[in-house]
Amino acid sequence: MLESGIGRAHNIAASTLPGYVLPGDVPPANVIGPKTSSSPRCTFTPQGTIRVPQSPGLGYHVRHELIERWTVEKEIFRA
Repeated sequence: MLESGIGRAHNIAASTLPGYVLPGDVPPANVIGPKTSSSPRCTFTPQGTIRVPQSPGLGYHVRHELIERWTVEKEIFRA
């Protein structure tokens, strides 16, 4: 369950698809740590639900600066 904010965004998007009956665990961002690789942060409403972003795509923006800071090793493959 230790996924990035990017993985969490995909889980939220997939959970909204018609006929999708087995969503993955989607913890709020503050359960995993103080920083997340996407914004806005995923948070629960007082009712225990997650508001699904209505903007195009996943509705979350990748925070590239954090991913670069956390990267330990990088491979670049060229065709």
